[in-house]
Amino acid sequence: MDDNQNEENKPIFRRLYERVFPTVADFFGMLAQQSTNAAETTRLLVEFMETGDIAVSQRVRDDEHEADRIKAANLSVLSDAFSTPVDREDLFRAITTLDDIVNYCKSTVVEMDMLGLKPDKHSLEMALHIREGAEALAKGFAHLATDPASAGVDANNARKAERTVEKSYRRAIVALFEGDDYLHMFKRRETYRHLSNAADRVADAARALNNIVVKLV
Repeated sequence: MDDNQNEENKPIFRRLYERVFPTVADFFGMLAQQSTNAAETTRLLVEFMETGDIAVSQRVRDDEHEADRIKAANLSVLSDAFSTPVDREDLFRAITTLDDIVNYCKSTVVEMDMLGLKPDKHSLEMALHIREGAEALAKGFAHLATDPASAGVDANNARKAERTVEKSYRRAIVALFEGDDYLHMFKRRETYRHLSNAADRVADAARALNNIVVKLV
């Protein structure tokens, strides 16, 4: 039985009710799933930085394609929604910044491959803290529906992880420019910058999460 037949078989009062009071999409569930997927990509990023395995790099690239699909689907639901549990702007920022985390993970591994760079201790250190922040986000978005106060704690933990990445980034840049291989310096700096940008997006997603929390508690 197709959807049109299902609709026709509903009692008329049920159909009228659903038109006047349409079902609110499960935005918190959608964000929980999207953030879980983003956290998984950061775990793969760490695995790549630990091993340099090109197969893991490809999995990061594949994740980015899936992340684009999820973002597009979530934005479509948001665009079509009659009502939302919190401001649309906060949901939009959460959806797009979570996707940006994955985008910068992909940019990192792609450029390392293109520039012929292997992982080093600094890129691994930054990746570990990016993963820490992304996992805090996943916990936070999972808590939104049932325990928003805990989600606020998770958002703060994600922002702390971003600040740690920035400290790691500065140490990496100082160490990098102590040598005299300038071509290598500029290549490596590009990949460090992508990791720093990924951390920035973790902080952006944490702010979006915290904005939602403030309006729920």
